[in-house]
Amino acid sequence: MKKLGYKSTTVSCYIGYISQAIVNNFSPLLFVMFSTQFDISLTQLSLMIAINFGVQLLTDFVAARLVDRVGYRPFVVAAHFLCAAGLSLMSVLPYIMPPYIGLLISTVFSAVGGGLIEVIVSPIIEACPSDNKASAMSLLHSFYCWGQMTVVLFSTLAFRFAGIGAWRVMACVWALIPFVNAFLYMFVPINALPSEDGHSGLFSLFKKKTFVIAFLMMLCAGASELSMSQWASAFAEKGLNVSKAMGDLLGPCMFAVFMGIARVFYGKFGEKIALSRFMAGSSALCIIAYLITVVSPYPLLSLAGCALCGLSVGIMWPGTFSLASNAMPMGGTAMFAMLAFAGDMGCTSGPSLTGRIADALGSDIKAGFAFAAVFPVVMLILSLVWIRREKKNEK
Repeated sequence: MKKLGYKSTTVSCYIGYISQAIVNNFSPLLFVMFSTQFDISLTQLSLMIAINFGVQLLTDFVAARLVDRVGYRPFVVAAHFLCAAGLSLMSVLPYIMPPYIGLLISTVFSAVGGGLIEVIVSPIIEACPSDNKASAMSLLHSFYCWGQMTVVLFSTLAFRFAGIGAWRVMACVWALIPFVNAFLYMFVPINALPSEDGHSGLFSLFKKKTFVIAFLMMLCAGASELSMSQWASAFAEKGLNVSKAMGDLLGPCMFAVFMGIARVFYGKFGEKIALSRFMAGSSALCIIAYLITVVSPYPLLSLAGCALCGLSVGIMWPGTFSLASNAMPMGGTAMFAMLAFAGDMGCTSGPSLTGRIADALGSDIKAGFAFAAVFPVVMLILSLVWIRREKKNEK
């Protein structure tokens, strides 16, 4: 058998982010169906989102203390098997126990897998030989977008032609992707990142002002992205009164496409662009996108706001990873794990608060989006602070 090289490692990392996109974005396409078939409220759906990213958050923290001791490979293989298990169980458990409990159990399996992927895959790609780490990181994260686009597009087509009842089959089909990738990860070469003291000094990171700013930026990045993407399907279907197929294609699907375009663009031209300034401009654009979605009286324009939001948040998550890695090159796995922890805090709090506010105001998802606009506002402020610190360090 021919020995696998780092190109195979890169491919497995790409598929890893596709797998994470599947577990994060398949169930939101079913929120309205869950609500009607299983009598689940928006608040309960918000709790399901919170549990998903809350478990990912806890996984980030625990894994940060173990990965350097045990090694990347066992964790990344287990991550993919857990994602596959969560997706498969989603199609079974709601029918053999109280539906909401069944959905929560399957969500926990997927969340542990997704959390491990977030902690491990980025440092694996960072440790691979590359001429431009920031561009490689942005390109890696673009595959989350292509995964999100693919799961929305093909699931929507399946629901359109086979009916919404086909969701159980689709869940099992999507489970095959992380299942197969787990075996690929058993054989590819994997390097480890260096760290200052050879182990994960988690709390020492917070003594550094640069890391604290990056941590807060990551929190806002997760909240800005997920507040829109997790509710885009339900918003289109219930808030704009368009068909499910049209809403999914023009809402979460276009969100993913434009988010991917932003990441591929920076992956290709990143050497010529100041990352911190690009992120500040993206934050300002994100504020505009949220406002368009909220205030527009026209459904198509509101959906365009969703797509524009995808374009604007594209660089936030991988960009923060790259800024922090460049500023703290010896941060090691602990830094990536704690930044993933911060991102998942945003992924938990943003969409959860969005759903709770929408539910409290009579299922008005636009009101939830109006609140969520605060996250890109804070992201813009933090980006400007980072730029100011860069200028100060240059002097």
